[in-house]
Amino acid sequence: MRFKKGIWFSLIMGLLILSGCSRASNQPVKDVHQSYGASYVPTLFFHGYGSSANAEMHMINAAKSAGVTRTVLRATVARNGHVTWRGQFKPGDHHPLVAVQFTDNRNSDYPQDATWAKRVITGLQKSYHITKFNVVGHSMGNMAIVYYLLANGQNRHLPQLQKEVDIAGHFNGILGVNDEPNRMTLSSAGKPNKMDHNYQQLLALRQRFPRQIQVLNIFGDLNNGTHSDGRVSNASSQSLKYLVKQRAATYQEHRIVGAEAQHSKLHDNAQVDQLLIQFLWHR
Repeated sequence: MRFKKGIWFSLIMGLLILSGCSRASNQPVKDVHQSYGASYVPTLFFHGYGSSANAEMHMINAAKSAGVTRTVLRATVARNGHVTWRGQFKPGDHHPLVAVQFTDNRNSDYPQDATWAKRVITGLQKSYHITKFNVVGHSMGNMAIVYYLLANGQNRHLPQLQKEVDIAGHFNGILGVNDEPNRMTLSSAGKPNKMDHNYQQLLALRQRFPRQIQVLNIFGDLNNGTHSDGRVSNASSQSLKYLVKQRAATYQEHRIVGAEAQHSKLHDNAQVDQLLIQFLWHR
């Protein structure tokens, strides 16, 4: 009898250990058959400076409520690039969402942020064999995206980005840091009259930006004369056009106006929710 009790105890403990491993691990859990890989197109959400994956949840919950998916994963990237995963793909749920968290959420070394983004993408590729993905960025999250494309956009061995949503992007400066309200002007092609250091590096995208990507650029205007969202000038956000429009499959802009268009409120804005849902999944 003691022997049988010992067997049952061991089995129960083993199941508890396995259950714990499924909640948090160093790789996404692989319970989806490998042949499904090409049919799964995850959308990755990248937060802004000093923020967290929690800032992405309003948009993620809006997508879930709209019936886009039932699947949400969380990928936490440590300073050393190690990724910890929570959640897993569900069979038949082909549009999973991934909330990305950078532990060092105040790192303005954008090539480093891009390297962390790549760790998340290659983790999904290794575990789920994805071939395509989408991205949504807010503020600094956009810089992680464009620097990722600068370094990896032409690499056909990696999953290929299909749709990119940029929200409140500071591609060419931040108010109070290296930009001022109404100082920057853009040509009809979107070329800014002044370019900061990062923007000069990003100019290489004019030759490297992958041609299959569809881009939606969303920015806020407080309508108070600054032509900004209070943190980023509209011109800085719109300067993305000069970098990508000549190569992108499609490029469109949308300006959100009013108090709810403030920089940190844009990721909680119902208009933004509807725009990205329509763009990413209903076209």
